[in-house]
Amino acid sequence: MGALPVYRWRLAPDGYATRRQLRAAGLRPGGQDVAAQLERPRRRRGPLVAYLYRIDLAKPVRPMTPGRWAALAAANTARRTCPQCRRDAGYVIPPTLGTCTTCAFPDNAVPADRPPLGTCA
Repeated sequence: MGALPVYRWRLAPDGYATRRQLRAAGLRPGGQDVAAQLERPRRRRGPLVAYLYRIDLAKPVRPMTPGRWAALAAANTARRTCPQCRRDAGYVIPPTLGTCTTCAFPDNAVPADRPPLGTCA
């Protein structure tokens, strides 16, 4: 097996693109192997590497079906639902906490009988 061609940063020939560039053009690698790589030198560490794919072998991005939209919505809802109090937090629950901030820090919660700070009662 031969080695990949290596190009310096910004000097790749036409006909190659990174995954992001393919996605911006509405394409995907489509199972092809990496065709080449870019290297951007850095001073104190190894070079940054970007893998390139051939544009002529790329395939169009698969369209989102109603089933995929439903699965994505369910996954996002699960990421926002607190496992402890079972409420929608309105934001993605941080994996470091594992629960919403109200459950993670109950001492900082505002009691229901007291208005929040900055409002007059």
